Amino acid sequence: MSSQGPVPPGEPARPVPPDTPAPLADFHFGLDAHEMLRRTHVLAALGSDWDPVAAMRGEEEAYDLLYSGLSAEQQRIHDELVAAGVLPRRGGGDAAA
Repeated sequence: MSSQGPVPPGEPARPVPPDTPAPLADFHFGLDAHEMLRRTHVLAALGSDWDPVAAMRGEEEAYDLLYSGLSAEQQRIHDELVAAGVLPRRGGGDAAA
């Protein structure tokens, strides 16, 4: 295989030195169909009654509960982590209500 990279379409092929081994095979894998099948299985497992808005609300409630009742030291550390971008800023109106 050439170390010069692929030849753009329409350009002549570059000469290959005679001591260069030929590639064993050229493989291309298309995973589009597999990805669609995976998504279909995920949605089927979630069921027809799955409500993504309710799931997001439940997640927000869980975070609110997780970060409620912090001591002054815990709140300071939490604020530092938010300021550093480690934890997401919450309640700032960044997301739709």
